[in-house]
Amino acid sequence: MSQKNKSELSAVAETELRLDEAAANVDEETLVSNQREFLGAKHWLIATACVLYSVFHLLVMNVYPLETWVYRLSHVGGGLVLGFLIFSAVDIKSDGATSRSPLSRLVLAGAAVGVLFGFAMFGVILFSSLAANAPSGPDWAMDLFGLPLFLGTVLAMLHSWKFPDERKHNVALSDVLLVLATIAAIGYIIIFARPLQLRAGMPMALPSDMWAAVVGVLLVIELTRRLAGMALVIIAGVFVLYSFVGPWLPGIFYHRGYEVKRFFTYIFTDNGILSAPISISSTYIILFVIFAAFLQVTKVGEYFVNFAFAAAGHKRGGPAKVSVFASGLMGMINGTSAGNVVATGSLTIPMMRKVGYRPQTAAAVEAAASTGGQIMPPIMGAGAFIMAEITGIPYVEIVYAAIIPAIIYFLSVYFMVDLAAQKHGMTGLPRSALPKFGKLLRQIYLFTPIVVLIGSLLAGYSVIRCGTLAMASAAVVSWLTPHKMGPLQLFRALEMGARMTLQLVAVCATAGIIVGVIALTGIGSRFSSVLLGLAEHSQLLALGFAMIVSIVLGMGMPTTAAYVVAASVMAPGLINLGIEPLTAHFFIFYFAVMSAITPPVALAAYAGAALSGSDPVKTSVESFKLGLAAFIVPFMFYLSDSMLLQGTWIDAIHVTATASVGVYLLSSSVQGWFFGHANNWVRLGLLAAGITMIEAGWLTDAIGVAAGVVLYLVQKKSASRETATAQQ
Repeated sequence: MSQKNKSELSAVAETELRLDEAAANVDEETLVSNQREFLGAKHWLIATACVLYSVFHLLVMNVYPLETWVYRLSHVGGGLVLGFLIFSAVDIKSDGATSRSPLSRLVLAGAAVGVLFGFAMFGVILFSSLAANAPSGPDWAMDLFGLPLFLGTVLAMLHSWKFPDERKHNVALSDVLLVLATIAAIGYIIIFARPLQLRAGMPMALPSDMWAAVVGVLLVIELTRRLAGMALVIIAGVFVLYSFVGPWLPGIFYHRGYEVKRFFTYIFTDNGILSAPISISSTYIILFVIFAAFLQVTKVGEYFVNFAFAAAGHKRGGPAKVSVFASGLMGMINGTSAGNVVATGSLTIPMMRKVGYRPQTAAAVEAAASTGGQIMPPIMGAGAFIMAEITGIPYVEIVYAAIIPAIIYFLSVYFMVDLAAQKHGMTGLPRSALPKFGKLLRQIYLFTPIVVLIGSLLAGYSVIRCGTLAMASAAVVSWLTPHKMGPLQLFRALEMGARMTLQLVAVCATAGIIVGVIALTGIGSRFSSVLLGLAEHSQLLALGFAMIVSIVLGMGMPTTAAYVVAASVMAPGLINLGIEPLTAHFFIFYFAVMSAITPPVALAAYAGAALSGSDPVKTSVESFKLGLAAFIVPFMFYLSDSMLLQGTWIDAIHVTATASVGVYLLSSSVQGWFFGHANNWVRLGLLAAGITMIEAGWLTDAIGVAAGVVLYLVQKKSASRETATAQQ
């Protein structure tokens, strides 16, 4: 055998090995830098707690409903407890240590005294309430409960920041105290849930109500900082501060201000933390996150990726096209753009680089595809559920309306990667190194959970019933594979589902703080009035403002929080201008999603850059270019509601066809390739032709198509001239 053949066989073997290893990693949980990894008895104890958290939600949703406040508070409280046990306040090291200085011990002792005393008073209140079979407690216990708990919680948080325990396999003592503080604060609110529904936010609220709410807010914000970074924490902090400094602010920002007791007891109601975001998080989000965990444990996610590689891996730029399909599908289910980049990017990014994509381009493709998963029906991350809750529009109608925009977006990204492959002469991976398509077709039944989900939705079942049926079908289908779901796999799926939910619990609770402030102060309606005045009754100008606000608010924030906050501020103004609620909310949602790939703060692009070793800023710029269609599509469905399937089928087919042509012309302009290298004049012409097709009118579409044909002829003539010159 020649040396060349040996090298080729070696390359094929290496590619197969990387595909097998990376595809398997798609279904593995990715540990973040501050996540603890427990061993032995500690592992099983935490895992069991996670499983109980998941089982509790499944039972309440399907078998034994609880009172709304009690259920949502249990959802938040359980998430806080698990979050503080699993995630450290700072990045941790396997060989790290904890500070044992005198100051550290003094702060920890103070924290312990305060939290344990408050926890003891909570115990007295709980015992008294159980004995009386009604929410009650001795006056002395009620008076002594709050302030020590608050002071101890603050000291415990300070200790976790300044004197962290960096050991990977241990829970810091300060975090154990935060767990006890969570049980005391949330437990108190659960006990007094019914009375608080009447007195929260009112003058008759008790001091103990206030202290429980203050501690709860602090704990929610701290867990959000650990799991989602500082962006959302800073925004929430600004809104909380605004609630107290309103009397000293000018213009529309003025309000009369609120007492601390009234503000915090109001925030911990269904007007604030327990409002729509937590309502969705405690039902649809956790249900579908557990469903995603079932797919991962049964290796269905690995099958999705292998299927994509078998179908498109051999084509030019194949791994990038695989990324568009696989990352979009997985991103739809797992609900976070950056998280999906880390999960599927570990496979697709190295493969893209192998066939010739630059590191930043590979990372940008993965970021754009994973972000697009948030707009792909039927799950849309969690966006469809939250939009249904906020607008009152049926979930199925929202999913139905999202079909064409999602198609156009992914077509655009596909065009981008295909044109880049043509431009740089990229090839695909060798067929011999890819999964066998025929073999995978014989396992097509692994798509059954998705088919069951979509079918049951169309059949009119409730979303919770549909998610539960899809989850059960994933377990049943696994029995036809080597990865059968038995008791241990079921345990692992339920554990993984709880862990994957924690960030969304924290984010939704913090978003609820912002929603509560907007409702309490009325800043949302006043901002809408200003928007109306600035736009001077121009819907298009108002949409431009809404786009900017949605992107800015979404920078550095998860999609769920970005949409909730932007919709609270912007949607009322757009609707008052005469824009349909569905169109207004979809418009805001799309730009909140796209903030994940919009410079200068593009979380999905940054995650991809970390995997590829590319420059984060350059990667974010390129991901912005690849996702360009998403910045055009919202204006398309504003100008033509047929794109949201609100018109006839003929209109829907027309708008889909012309939008597809339009995004192809725009993609060609961005990539500088249109049946050959395109000079600057041709690129400008393509840009203009694509923009004319934004409005789905027959005249504008005809102009755009005609311009495209003319530019094609120009390119063909130029290519013929270059060929003739080369032959001379």
